[in-house]
Amino acid sequence: MERPAWAPPGIDISVPSVSRMYDFYLGGSHNFEIDRQAARRAMEFMPGLPKVMQANRAFMRRSVRYAAGRGVTQFLDVGSGIPTHGNVHEVALAADPGSRVLYVDHDPVAVNHSRAVLGEETRAGVIAADLRRPRQILENAELARLLDLAQPVALLLYCVLHFVEDADDPYGAVAELGAALAPGSLLVINHTSYGGMPVPEEQAAGAVQVYRDIRNPLSMRSREQIARFFEGYEMVEPGLVSPPDWRPDASAEQNDPYAFTGFAGVGRKA
Repeated sequence: MERPAWAPPGIDISVPSVSRMYDFYLGGSHNFEIDRQAARRAMEFMPGLPKVMQANRAFMRRSVRYAAGRGVTQFLDVGSGIPTHGNVHEVALAADPGSRVLYVDHDPVAVNHSRAVLGEETRAGVIAADLRRPRQILENAELARLLDLAQPVALLLYCVLHFVEDADDPYGAVAELGAALAPGSLLVINHTSYGGMPVPEEQAAGAVQVYRDIRNPLSMRSREQIARFFEGYEMVEPGLVSPPDWRPDASAEQNDPYAFTGFAGVGRKA
């Protein structure tokens, strides 16, 4: 298999990557046949997976605009993945040119491609770090350059927490990151779940097994379990809801049934 220029040396391009699978679902070009094969296997059980991902991206755009509209113009996007059109920094800078964005991912493909996309953009940066090790993020020099933690920050956790198993203490990691943020900061989460899926759980479990087979197991948490991440935060209306129902731009009834999979919400730190 020929290695394209955007694939950094040292990564195994014969193994599926969840970042590249996500890119495929969104219609991107930074994926390999091995990623497409895994994604298609998952879609045998849940044909609407691209609609799920599109709804998550739409929630991202609305939540970033919401934060900027309320004066929170610093964004810490952990588990940012491979950039696609309408990235966080593009949405944030369009809403407020004074915005600052730090992308964080542990996938070398995502980090490498993010750097290429950002180019000479000084208002955004990217670091290689792992959500499960919050100090890697908080003690990074690029974070200190871009973000002032004494001022409110929007901590963005889009489609990442379901890849952190309970054994790795995702609740502790989110709490540690949140504790470093100033009052008025926002916690923004979307998380997959069996809740809202338009297919029986037994069928959806087949797609979950595909991720387990590629050694990236999904933790399918309930609404109550997802709500625990927001302990200590005041929930922004309408609370923890399906992604299309969070402050929709248009009637949520126009969305594909798959779009209502999982939960999304924003909390404000007192």
